Amino acid sequence: MRSIWNGAISFGLVSIPIKLVNATESHSVSFRQIHTEDGGRIRYRKVCELEDREVTQAEIGKAYEDADGSMIPITDEDLSQLPIPTARTIEIVAFVPEDRIDPLQMGSAYYLAANGAPAAKPYTLLREALKRSNRVAIAKFALRGRERLGMLRVVGDAIAMHGLLWPDEVRAPEGVAPEGGVTVRDQELDLADALMDTLGEIDLDDLHDEYREAVEEVVAAKAAGERPPEAREEAAPGKVLDLMAALESSVRAARESRDGEEAEAARAAEVRSLPQRKTSSRRAPKETGGKKSTSTAAKKTAAKKAEPRKSTAKSTSTAAGKTAAKGTAKKTAARSTAKSAAGSGDKGAAKSTAKKTATRRRSA
Repeated sequence: MRSIWNGAISFGLVSIPIKLVNATESHSVSFRQIHTEDGGRIRYRKVCELEDREVTQAEIGKAYEDADGSMIPITDEDLSQLPIPTARTIEIVAFVPEDRIDPLQMGSAYYLAANGAPAAKPYTLLREALKRSNRVAIAKFALRGRERLGMLRVVGDAIAMHGLLWPDEVRAPEGVAPEGGVTVRDQELDLADALMDTLGEIDLDDLHDEYREAVEEVVAAKAAGERPPEAREEAAPGKVLDLMAALESSVRAARESRDGEEAEAARAAEVRSLPQRKTSSRRAPKETGGKKSTSTAAKKTAAKKAEPRKSTAKSTSTAAGKTAAKGTAKKTAARSTAKSAAGSGDKGAAKSTAKKTATRRRSA
């Protein structure tokens, strides 16, 4: 960026050589004046009134017009030798909180660039001091033939300076506010708050100059011999008859607009399935195999634990079967013995045999 002024920052006894560059630029479309009948350029020529001839830029100087109309010539040398310390210096006079500065005073913005390697250290010192103190520097400087007021603040890793109007150059807002007492109801304030909440915030980087874009479209169309785009018809604003109804309609329209924008953003951000990478397909069997081996091992362990119970149950049922078989055999033998004894007519023998069998059953 080309510098427009060279000088130094006076920070107490510290002097910081700097270069002043513009921090902003204009993107507006500029036009030329032409003769409407034939399209010829209209130019302003600098003519000397006394000699009635056109003069070059080298012949032009500056002068102060006195009350009687006489001209008092002022040269660049006269201005360079002004008895003020701010002729080539940005003199810092105070450090104040940023909220002390009225935005109405802010004017053009500049970047202050360190001029040379020796300026790097004091430049960085001033920048870090401003950062740590959370304050801005108020300075005085001379530019374009007049002394100005400036505010120095940190922007990123650079120091920026905003030209400020002098306090007496800011007009008081007299006669601007509505005259007479106007009362606002709480319901109206609630609707106004709801409207502000619905509109929400916005990223300033998303804003752009639609007027400039429309002008560029018109110029491009006419340059190509085409018909310029027609303006969109907008509904004429109606008269505000009921403030409450107008606020309610505004809140409803803002919500519908926001819902539409959110739905459009959701459609634009629709998630689409992507093809799987080879690495993920290789890893999947490993993970599945690990889980399978673990479950198989768990099944084997459970089977091993269940086997002893199964064998125990089998042995118990076998032993019970053998015991029952023995008891049945004993009963059958006892019955056959009793029958044989009865058949032989020896009742006493049968009774004794029955007693012995009963005694064996009790002992068993």
